[in-house]
Amino acid sequence: MSLKEKTISGLFWTFAEQFASKGIGFIVQIILARILLPEEFGLIAMIMVFIGIGHSLVDSGMTQSLIRTVKPDQRDYSTVFFINIFVSVLVYGIIYLSAPAIARFYDQEILTSIVRVYALIIIIQSFVTVQITRMTKEMNFRIQMIIQIPSLIIGGIVGIALALYGWGVWSLVYMAIVRTFVSTIQYWFYTGWRPDFVIDRHRLWQHFDFGYKLTLSGILNTIYINAYNIVIGKFFSIAQVGFYSKADELQRFPVRTMAGALNKVTYPMFSEIQHDDEKLRSAYKRLMQQVLFWITPALTIGVVAAVPLFRFVLTEKWLPAVPYFRILCITGLLYPIQSYNLNILKVKGRSDLFLKLEIIKKIIITVGIIVAIPFGIYGLLYFQVINSFIGYGINTYYSGKFINYPVSAQLHDILPVIMRGVLPGALIYLLTYYLFPGTRWPDVVQILFVLISYLLVYFGINHWLKSAPYNDFKEMVVQRLIS
Repeated sequence: MSLKEKTISGLFWTFAEQFASKGIGFIVQIILARILLPEEFGLIAMIMVFIGIGHSLVDSGMTQSLIRTVKPDQRDYSTVFFINIFVSVLVYGIIYLSAPAIARFYDQEILTSIVRVYALIIIIQSFVTVQITRMTKEMNFRIQMIIQIPSLIIGGIVGIALALYGWGVWSLVYMAIVRTFVSTIQYWFYTGWRPDFVIDRHRLWQHFDFGYKLTLSGILNTIYINAYNIVIGKFFSIAQVGFYSKADELQRFPVRTMAGALNKVTYPMFSEIQHDDEKLRSAYKRLMQQVLFWITPALTIGVVAAVPLFRFVLTEKWLPAVPYFRILCITGLLYPIQSYNLNILKVKGRSDLFLKLEIIKKIIITVGIIVAIPFGIYGLLYFQVINSFIGYGINTYYSGKFINYPVSAQLHDILPVIMRGVLPGALIYLLTYYLFPGTRWPDVVQILFVLISYLLVYFGINHWLKSAPYNDFKEMVVQRLIS
């Protein structure tokens, strides 16, 4: 199978896996949000930074090194497998001992037991990082979809059942553990890969030398992705953490679903053409336009229909999260572009520059958060928007130098895509303002009006202008149907 065919097939199955898995997870979260309180989601949001750091330490960036390695063999995979398990146990021990300190930091005694139980997923997950890496490297996303769906369904059923029986925050904890455990069993069953009992010191050093910089970058990224939850949890109420985390989660749903699907395919695909800058630039441009072609309307529709959407889906108790959601949607627009720019650095083997850029960006975030805290939650939110533009500029400047694709050229290619998505949203927003002022129309009617009218205008404009991402998508669908 050619690289183009593998990429199209990979895109099809990874999009199917992402939409199926994220869709099921989204539905489960909606049901749980209607049963549980914002405070209970806030407690979980407070500890995610520690779980994320644990995952980054276990991986050590070595799975990324395996994907980048041209022909890794059994010794490579086995070495990484056993090191990951060893580190996972060590990391869990550190988190277990640190749990009381975490609880004292937030002044929430219950966090001690929550952290100790939730962190078990770090050990469970370590048993399948290599299996996932092998499938990703081979662009075998069909099996990953088959694995994820039952894991989410079973975990979701457990979580919802426990919530209905009054388990509160523990329903979220055990849902995550069951989901991870079921997924792990399936990966062992479907992949058929088994490690040899060997740890090759030379291979270990080779992968660690490339990966540790990505690990440090990942830890920094995890800390600062969760920095707002940490700050809000420390200086504001648990309910505010819950509102913020839910707004962020809903904003991330379309962004991480689409960008995550493309990211899983683009990194191994970029790795295969890492020495051909012209092909890299062309592939990067088309993928960047394609993801914005879908993310821009998704976020725009969310912003326009936010109030009836939150009220209909999550109930009235979550309406305080609406302003947070609308502001965060701006940051979501730039996230995938930043991610793909960083992939260029990884495939070029510049994990050192990757780490340096992460340090620079995190220094900026630290200073910004300190300045923004006196202005309350909205100060933090608006700084988050400003920082997303700063991060985009930094990532684009350096990655563009490697493939001769400067910031100005990238903006020339993406701004028309964004504008074709935002302008119809502004038009529909004005229509809803005049059609539904202080309306008593049912929420579902308002949501459907925004959705249908926007999509008609959006796709009509792109069809009329024959936009490049619109044509690329049609070509992709045709080729998939033919194959």
